[in-house]
Amino acid sequence: MEDDDNRNQPELQPTNLALQLLAEMREQRAGFREERLALERDRKFGHRLNLAVKSLLVLLPLIFGLYYLVQMSGFKLGPFGAVIGLVHIDGEISATSPASADKIVPVLEQAFESGNVTQVVLAIDSPGGAPVEAERIGNAIRAFKKKHPKPVVAIISNVGASAAYLIALHADRIIAGKYSLVGSIGAIIAPWQLSRAMDRLEISQQVFASGHLKAFLNPFTPPSHDAQAKAQDLVDRVGRTFLRELEERRGRLLRQDVNYGSGEIWSGLEAKEIGLIDAIGTVDDFVGAQKDMRTFNFGPHAGGFAQMGSLFSTSVTSALDDIVTRQRFQLR
Repeated sequence: MEDDDNRNQPELQPTNLALQLLAEMREQRAGFREERLALERDRKFGHRLNLAVKSLLVLLPLIFGLYYLVQMSGFKLGPFGAVIGLVHIDGEISATSPASADKIVPVLEQAFESGNVTQVVLAIDSPGGAPVEAERIGNAIRAFKKKHPKPVVAIISNVGASAAYLIALHADRIIAGKYSLVGSIGAIIAPWQLSRAMDRLEISQQVFASGHLKAFLNPFTPPSHDAQAKAQDLVDRVGRTFLRELEERRGRLLRQDVNYGSGEIWSGLEAKEIGLIDAIGTVDDFVGAQKDMRTFNFGPHAGGFAQMGSLFSTSVTSALDDIVTRQRFQLR
């Protein structure tokens, strides 16, 4: 029996060896397959990463370019949640300035139409300017309030004078800092008079007009008595209209012993005493007193280089227009 077992044992060894070799070959094939799959995954990942990097290199300049254009246009996302809508009226009020009606009225409309704006604040820092621009802004405030009833507060910073104060009259409340300058109620025409300089240079200008007052603001000819009377009558009429509007809106707060049409300017504290404003404070004071309320700046927002060039050309054109042609009414 033992001899039979010894004869069978050598025959089993080659079989076991073959099975082991087959198992090892299967393991190697499986390993090679895993390596191949891993290399394929790495290759695909590298390809995707390369595409992503190239896409970012292309898209980032476009994204930043679009962002810049959006910022320059003044468009802003939001507001989100309940906010106080700030509308800025800064600098001289004229048809070509950042405080023009064309710039202010659209942002007023955005502030009033936004369902998240609980009240509108007119942040004013302006010496005044063109009365028609102020009239357009005031009329827009009245129309928007009628369509979207919201409290309107005018807060004067450094200066809120003349046409700027005329706009503030359309607010439900007027607030100014104690060091603010308020008032200058009235109108002014200040044409250049260059006729004496023309005489010294022995230069004259011929003027052909259909009426004797058609060219009454011409700076190159001496003003006649009628021209001077007409200019004074114009500013008197505009000044009286301004006074009537002041009396209509704040009559119960005004004092009888104050000449509001003198063109005088008052400090914030004096303006409070004589009824031109309702309270002393700043934008920061007002916002800080509103519990858990944020502000949202509707603008108008300053532009980039194009606007700088536009402002420069506008300034030059305006200066030449004032000196050479005519003077517009100014509420200052």
